[in-house]
Amino acid sequence: MKPTATDRIVIRRKRAPAPPHHGGAWKIAYADYMTAMMSFFLIMWILSLIPRDDLTGIAEYFRMPLMTAIRGGPNIDTSSSVIPGASPSPIPSKHPITQPPVQNSRGMELRRDTERLENLKADLEALIDTSPVLQEFRPQLLLDMTPDGLRIQIVDRQNRPMFATGRAQVQPYMRDILRELGPVFNRLPNSITISGHTDAVQYASGERLYSNWELSADRANAARQELVAGGMEENKIKRVLGLSSSVSLVKDDPNAAVNRRISIVVLNRLAEERIDAQNAAGSSDPRFYEALQPAPVDEHLSSLPDAEAQAAGQQR
Repeated sequence: MKPTATDRIVIRRKRAPAPPHHGGAWKIAYADYMTAMMSFFLIMWILSLIPRDDLTGIAEYFRMPLMTAIRGGPNIDTSSSVIPGASPSPIPSKHPITQPPVQNSRGMELRRDTERLENLKADLEALIDTSPVLQEFRPQLLLDMTPDGLRIQIVDRQNRPMFATGRAQVQPYMRDILRELGPVFNRLPNSITISGHTDAVQYASGERLYSNWELSADRANAARQELVAGGMEENKIKRVLGLSSSVSLVKDDPNAAVNRRISIVVLNRLAEERIDAQNAAGSSDPRFYEALQPAPVDEHLSSLPDAEAQAAGQQR
């Protein structure tokens, strides 16, 4: 029998059973795992950037028990370390931490002073290489660091002396060198010393009259005058010395031309303080003041008129 239009066809399909519900606990566990791994690799990356000495301090931090760190106790950290619990440690360590010395203001000041002198040395070398005046005399300009500071030496050459022979008259090119260097020394607050040196050739008159000692002192003072004329502040000069041939640049040949030179030392802080202490040593001696006091006047003489007191004093 054929279905008619009014008949409905009902199709029954069997529904597949739903899978059992397992819950979302695995998602939470997986998220915790990923978070822990990310934190681990982040910590490892940070530790790779920390210096080895700081890593030791971090390791010592975890040696202190948590309750001791919170509540305090005999083992609580009292050191100046930025890491709590770094020292002392309640647990003995095979590699104890030694606190680095604290850099005080004095040490920092001396370090900055050394850096200023090194920068001045670099500036002078650049000036010598670029200045038309100084570049010509580059072989006669010697720069080096000494325990007293930066030393600039202007040496003689056999065919190009700095001064007139046997005199303290500055040659024209030497005058140009000194006046070019003068303003450079104003860049730093450091004082300078100027020393004159000669060779070992003696005057015909010997050492009794005008000798290499007077000549070296006069040449050092002539160099001072040219530095000041070039623009250097006069109060920057600490000492002007004449050393004759006592400090030869070439030990094996004291008569060499390079021994005739002018040494300018830009003093560091320690050298300035040492010179100031030497200068003040005599003034701090009570005997120095006693020598300046006028001689005591006899009470009997002080009661006499001036003319009579002078006459009586001359008779004594």
